[in-house]
Amino acid sequence: MTKYGFGKTVDMSFDDAIVHVTQALQDEGFGILADIDVAGAMKKKLNQDMPPYRILGACNPPLAHRALESEPSIGLLLPCNVVVRQNDAGAVHVEFMDPNAVLELVNKPEITALAGEVRQRLERVMQAVVNEGDQHVDEL
Repeated sequence: MTKYGFGKTVDMSFDDAIVHVTQALQDEGFGILADIDVAGAMKKKLNQDMPPYRILGACNPPLAHRALESEPSIGLLLPCNVVVRQNDAGAVHVEFMDPNAVLELVNKPEITALAGEVRQRLERVMQAVVNEGDQHVDEL
């Protein structure tokens, strides 16, 4: 996808994707620290319309604590951002910041190992949402 993220197009509505992503993140120990409605902000601040677009700032407290103990300034790279967006054609995309790409900037073995663990958890979140979308299709 990009050097800094990965994701999938899902077969569900934007609102359903938000619900399923949030639940899958919780199942992997992540909470949502921030929920930024980009489309709403663009409308309010610039009077510009755009398809739904939300940035979810996800944090797994035990993993964040380990990272902060190893590298106190790593807070500049936290939380893990997850984007749920709809394009002009109506397709819904779920995209994850790749912790490996961002955290390799720190260049510490313990942070590299931690980034790998976070990436695995986020990949499981993505797969859970994709699987939920497959179930959603079967229900139609």
